[in-house]
Amino acid sequence: MNAIPSVDLRDYLSSEPEKRQKFVRELGGAFEDIGFVALSGHFLSEELIASLYSEIKKFFALPQEVKDQYEIEGIGGQRGYTSFGKEHAKGKKEGDLKEFWHFGQYVEDDPKLLAEYPANVEVKELPDFNVVGKEAYKMLEKTARYVLRALALHLELEETYFDHYIRNGNSILRPIHYPPITEEPKNAVRAAAHGDINLITLLMGAHGKGLQVMNHKGEWVDAIARPDQLMINVGDMLSRLSNNKLKSTIHQVVNPPRELWGSSRYSIPFFMHPISEMPLNCLEHCIDEEHPKLYEDITAGEFLHERLIDLGLIKK
Repeated sequence: MNAIPSVDLRDYLSSEPEKRQKFVRELGGAFEDIGFVALSGHFLSEELIASLYSEIKKFFALPQEVKDQYEIEGIGGQRGYTSFGKEHAKGKKEGDLKEFWHFGQYVEDDPKLLAEYPANVEVKELPDFNVVGKEAYKMLEKTARYVLRALALHLELEETYFDHYIRNGNSILRPIHYPPITEEPKNAVRAAAHGDINLITLLMGAHGKGLQVMNHKGEWVDAIARPDQLMINVGDMLSRLSNNKLKSTIHQVVNPPRELWGSSRYSIPFFMHPISEMPLNCLEHCIDEEHPKLYEDITAGEFLHERLIDLGLIKK
């Protein structure tokens, strides 16, 4: 694993206090240290993961003119298809070498949020695509809820502190296709070095090496999870809330060696976002003389809007 710690969610779900405490301690320690952890014992079955990869490969293999029908103007890429090279990392002008799809929240019992969030986009060519996507979204959201409960305890908050903020939250499931590289990239990589915007990101074991994490020494470390694990990392929102006690680690997806340029790579991150009203003000007990307040007060919605402008997905 090379410096990426592993934890098992079944310890936290256990009725044994020692196992629960061990999980909270190890998860919190990993997120304070390198900001990444490999998690087993989550709620996605092998069958569901296999079905999701099968469906997304079918979608990205559709003719470009068919995929282009699912690119929705004016919503900053929040739902449906985003074509190759559209998104770039903050501070970069070169587009990342990827195309992707967005599944968003399936709002329950909240007409205001139902009106606020863009609707999910139905792919008529693939009848199972949206069904499998929704099921994976729900299982990842459930997994993330328990991870955040453990983190709440680590941050000395009430265990369900995050529950209200993440229910019907603005979370995104993003299947990504990094197509074969056909010519020497001009200063572009599959995903340039960046930190994530959200609370936490859950990444299904990417098919193929490429994800790298920057450690405290400024070195790039390969982040490779087992097939049964999710790679989970801290996003900027959680880093702000904890006054950088929990680390939002810079990471990237590098281009493969030239002999592997002809192969596609797929990965499926789930970006756990809260509702827009959630305050990201630094927690009072994370501020002291040694750890002065690092960030201005802001809501999750305001912060997301700023970052989507930085990424070139919406205009000022």
